[in-house]
Amino acid sequence: MEPFRYMRVSDETSALEAVAKNGATMLAGGTNVIDLMRLGITSPPMLVDVNHLPLAAIEEREDGLSIGAMARNTDVAYHPAVRRRYPVLSEALLSGASPQLRNLATVGGNLLQRTRCVYFRDAANPHCNKRKAGSGCAAMDGWTRMHAVLGTSERCIAAHPSDMAVALVALDATVHVRGSQGVRHLPIAGFHTTPGERPDIESVLLPGELITHVTLPATKFAARSRYVKARDRSAYAFALASAAAALDLEGTTIREARVALGGVTTKPWRSSEAERRLVGQKPGPELFQAAAEAAMQGATPRHDNAFKIELARRVIARALTLAAGMA
Repeated sequence: MEPFRYMRVSDETSALEAVAKNGATMLAGGTNVIDLMRLGITSPPMLVDVNHLPLAAIEEREDGLSIGAMARNTDVAYHPAVRRRYPVLSEALLSGASPQLRNLATVGGNLLQRTRCVYFRDAANPHCNKRKAGSGCAAMDGWTRMHAVLGTSERCIAAHPSDMAVALVALDATVHVRGSQGVRHLPIAGFHTTPGERPDIESVLLPGELITHVTLPATKFAARSRYVKARDRSAYAFALASAAAALDLEGTTIREARVALGGVTTKPWRSSEAERRLVGQKPGPELFQAAAEAAMQGATPRHDNAFKIELARRVIARALTLAAGMA
């Protein structure tokens, strides 16, 4: 780990000024930032500790829920309003990492966590377009079992690691940020970016911007939402494939649906194809399988991860079955 300076701040303005003047990286739970520094992947000249910013509140409102960027993953997962009104978010958070890490990890940090691609995390590997644009992608002809099959490009196939963000996509969340140019409100579905020509750009967050909170709208489908994750171990493992499903049922008809994917995608992925297949239909195994098939259309596997396509279909169908209350 390279030497760095450390600064603790207690208000948003001081944090933004410190980052602007010093090219610093903000430090919250540190579960990802410190890890990457130890590996030699990033070497910020300064860490600005934002743990004392008053951004940890979880506030229930008539029009939804507001979750501060500094709220710890454990606190969000077990919050009564989250478990009652947005169960998919609680399930997604509890499926990630370990209790110790969830006690430290924050909502803002979770949104910005970086891929677990083995080539990205190997500082000795010179070919990673996420670390250095234009350097190549070692994964293309390498070990790809954990990599994405949707949203990929010729420059990168790294899978996005967050469980929480997949649930937030299914809930139509909004990410609120503050920077030198003022305040912005960013729909979660467009917050992260696919690799395209610039895999090193992973979100629409501008340099120096601070995530302040996330809001969840009070939708009818939110309470009927579930998360399913397939992984190598029952705990402390990243998704091979995951799905967040939410359904608004009127009698025996699906009025509105949300399907979001993780583990098989380069960003938290909303499947409009699956949603269109569901709306207006009667829930059931055949419909859920058809929606799962639609969600995985256009998937591009590599030699080690073709199994993910069928696995994802099954995970999607299972999440929909649970959301419909049919399991």
